This record gives sequence, C-alpha cells and structure tokens, in this order.
Amino acid sequence: MHLRPQDLLVRLPLPATAKWPNGVYDIEVFARAGLTLELFAPRGVDHQTPHAQDELYIVIAGSATLDIDGVEHACAMGGALFVPARVPHRFNNISEDFATWAIFWGDEKP
Repeated sequence: MHLRPQDLLVRLPLPATAKWPNGVYDIEVFARAGLTLELFAPRGVDHQTPHAQDELYIVIAGSATLDIDGVEHACAMGGALFVPARVPHRFNNISEDFATWAIFWGDEKP
C-alpha cells in the first residue's frame, strides 16, 4: 500500500458534524490489528477531544503548536509528537497548509 497525502487532502473536508461544524478534517486511511492511521489537517479551530488510544503525530506539512494538557509544543514538518491515551490535547496556531499523520495504537484505555 502506498499512501500519498496529496491524494487524501483533496478529499477534505468531509461533511460537517455537530463536533466539527466547518467540516471534518481527518480521514482514516488504514486500520488493522489495533493500529489506525489517519491524515489530519485541521483548519481554523481544532475541536478534537481526548482519544482512548495512544497517539503519535508525524507532521508532514506546515506548522502549529500542540497543546498537550496545558503545555504548548511547537511543531513543523518532520516533527513527531506523542500523546498518551485520554490526555487532553489540540492544535493551535495552525498554518493554512498544516497536515499530519495521526497514528493510534494499543488497547483502548478507559
């Protein structure tokens, strides 16, 4: 399987939801045996809430800051950031071209 971000970005945003009123800016591209890969490219405000699995972001374009439980981390293309399951986090100061792979894995934590 070969995944190209540019082929996925043109499919965003997905239709709006109550949580994402301006459209959904993540798309699941692969899932297998407790591992999920998504492309996430928030625009404007990041409305995400904590996840039940550990998460690794690998930034592939643009820049932002990632607030992990109140601590800001600068991130740009080539950077990787880890967020433990159930920890509040969201991107801020999002550039117009920001995109990141989001990798979820492991057992869901209550």
